[in-house]
This record gives sequence, structure tokens and C-alpha cells, in this order.
Amino acid sequence: MLADWMRNQKLKGPAAKSATTFDRNLEEALDVRRRDHALYTLKRNLWREGTAIDFSSSDALSLGASGLLRKEFNKELECYPNLPPGPSSSRIMDGNYQYLEMVEEEIARFHDSETALFVGSGYDANVAVFSAIPRPGDAILYDELVHASAHDGIQQSQTACRVSFRHNDVEAFRDSLETVINSQQLIRQGKRSVIVAVESVYSMDADFCPLQELIDAAREIMPAGNAQFYVDEAHATGIIGPQGRGLVCKLGVQKEVAIRLHTFGKALASSGAVILGTETVRSALINFARTIIFTAAPGFPVVAAARSSYRLMATGQTEQAQENIEVLVKYFLDAIASNAAWQKAESQGIVSVIVNYDWEQKPPVSHIVPIRTRPRYSYWLVFHLAFKGFVTYPVEYPIISKGQSRVRLAFHANNSKEQIVDLVSAICSWAEEMVEIELGQGDVGKIPRAAKQVYSSMYSDDAMN
Repeated sequence: MLADWMRNQKLKGPAAKSATTFDRNLEEALDVRRRDHALYTLKRNLWREGTAIDFSSSDALSLGASGLLRKEFNKELECYPNLPPGPSSSRIMDGNYQYLEMVEEEIARFHDSETALFVGSGYDANVAVFSAIPRPGDAILYDELVHASAHDGIQQSQTACRVSFRHNDVEAFRDSLETVINSQQLIRQGKRSVIVAVESVYSMDADFCPLQELIDAAREIMPAGNAQFYVDEAHATGIIGPQGRGLVCKLGVQKEVAIRLHTFGKALASSGAVILGTETVRSALINFARTIIFTAAPGFPVVAAARSSYRLMATGQTEQAQENIEVLVKYFLDAIASNAAWQKAESQGIVSVIVNYDWEQKPPVSHIVPIRTRPRYSYWLVFHLAFKGFVTYPVEYPIISKGQSRVRLAFHANNSKEQIVDLVSAICSWAEEMVEIELGQGDVGKIPRAAKQVYSSMYSDDAMN
């Protein structure tokens, strides 16, 4: 698998001279990614189909891997044998149906929201919200690290005033909000609104939004109440708060957040998403959001899978999984921080754990732990872990900023402490090898053994061809 991935990073533009202009131009564009070993490829799922251990997928509650969701889903299908699998139309035509509305109402009650609107994905939801909700004359104030789909949605919004603020920095937020107010007369007069866009958990840094502090600052600066929050709870759904209801419910600020997004393709092991808000917000989305108007309604099996996940949460069947994640993440952080090889590599700047909370004082609640590395080292660490039987994922530009290389570890409720011990051992053996390489010690050369094996496999296949 690793050799296949590396082969896909080889430049193809130079060999495409005889191709059509159409194909050659595309290959040359793809070569820009290949030069940085950043070409995306579709690969088989090793942990699902083989014996590899999953520290990569978003199935945090292990609802998919354990078969628990499948069992609940099958029961749901048996209860509604006559519902067709597809809606056949957009919801604004005749694609709407009673079962879908019933599930939306259940999800809205679960999250203590007036309404819920089921959409195809979190991406669709972000584009829908930003393109439909902010009115001309409004402003969008957003954390600089919001999801790519939020950035795409903001680009499609009708607002001319779009301002980012430094990530999770309350003082920077205050300064940016005051700048918006000072520059926008209608907002200053209370005739237009500021839409504040944040995420409850930021997946690349695994840190949490200081939501209560931001709400307090907005209330102080804009006492008229025309600062309205939009919170993306994609990485909090199922993980944070009572029964996995999210950060907004955990803080009890449901009435102070105008719009929420919960996705089903991560911890809930399903697909789709819901946008939570008032009847007014729902109506605006149905009327103005092109990603809702010009697409088919979600089909019965998709909605049934989401309902099955929510039933597991509502009945308390995922609470133990939430607790397991906290225990395992803390166990990992304690183990790796106390390892001498890790400490030496960390002191040399080779690796570090990106955790912006004190796990020794309070239990962690995010299932994500990013390991920051030097540029390109992320690939070498992933190669090393793959040979040890672990599935992990390197994160490089353009997903994140240049110079912010990392390996994103995702922990799951059904991981064992023995697996954590083995994972820590594998990471630290790689860290020890990298220390020797950087110090010029031993006979390891300039490339770690696992990476050398991957590269040699790639080149030996070339020689055979």
C-alpha cells in the first residue's frame, strides 16, 4: 500500500507530451501536488479489511467497527419495510416525506433546538448557511481555522464584510468585532447583524473554542443582540457534552447560539448532517440555499442510519464509549510524555504533541491528538507506524499551512490499552531513530529505515518495468 502511494507521487507531466492538451494540462496541474508528495489517492481500508489497527478514522465511538450501529440500523429498516430507498425529488418539490420530518423533530429535541434541517453533508451545510443566511449589509466574523467548507461558503455569501480573527484568541475577537462595528454603519445602528462563525472542536489542533468567552465579549460589545453565533459541532457530535449533544449543550448556551451544525459522518458512523436553528432560519435555508433547493432530499436509508445513531446516544448506549475515549487519550498522553526517547526528540524540535489543555488536571474530551513533526517527517512517521501495523494519516499543505506538518491520531472507544502501549512504543522508536539521524550517530543514514524500504520498493518496481 505504501509503495503504491509513493508511485502515485511520481511526476507524469513530462511523460504526457503525446497526450491531448486536455489531459496534459491536467497532469501538469496534478504534478504540483506530486512534487510535494501531496497527491490525494483512493486506497483500500486496511484496518477494515485486514489486521491493521485504526488510529485514523472518525469512527470515534466505534459504532461502525463494533457492529452496534448496524444492529440498530437493521431494526430500523425492518420497522419501515415499505419506505422507498430514494426520495425521487428535491424537498421543495415532492421529495419531502413524513419519516424525514419525524427524525428532524427528534434530533431537534435531542439538541434542545427549535428545528433541525437534514442535509447531505457538513460541506453542504456550511455552504448553505453562509450563502443563504447572511443578508447584504451583514458581516461575517470567523475564526481563521474554520473548516475549508466554511471558507467556500463564505466566498459565496452576499456580505461584502468578511473578517477573520486569530484562532481561539478572545482579545483578537474583540478587536475584530469592534473594527467591524466601526466600519459598518448599519451594523453600528443595529439594522444589520454580525454572523460569528466558530467550531466547537478544531480537528487539526484538537483544541476547543472558548465559546462562552466569545459570547460574553459579543454581548458586551453589541448589547443590542445583533451578533449571532454559528457553531460547527462536527467534531463534538457524540463526543462532547451529555450523551454527546455537543459543546453548546454542555455549556448550556443553546439560546445564545443562532445556528448549529451537527454531522453524522464522524463519530456517529453514518452520513449527512443537520442544521439547527429557529423556524425563521430553517425557512431561509429552504428558500435561499442552493445546496438544498437544487438537490434530492436525503433518502430513507441515510435518514434511518442517522436516527439509529441518535437512538443509541439518547438511550445512553454511547456514554461508556465517551468515557473510554477520555481514558485512552489520557493514557496515551501520560505514556508518551514520560518516554525518554520522546523527550529527547521533543527537545530537539523533531516532534511534539499539540494539546492545548492540561490533561493532568482534567480529563481530555477530544478523541484527536495531533503529533507535530518537521516538514516531510510526517510521511516518515506514518511509514514507520504502517510497518508496525497502525493506520495513521499524514497532514500536510494544502490541508494545513506550510510548515505545520503533523500526524493526526484519532482514538476510538474500542482501542485497548495494549494497543496504546504498542503505539507509543512505535512512535518513540521512530523518534529515537530520527534523533540519531539528525545527530549523525550510528549507521542509519539520512533516511529512516521504514521510509528507505518504501522508497526502494518504489524504485525497484520502476526498474522491473
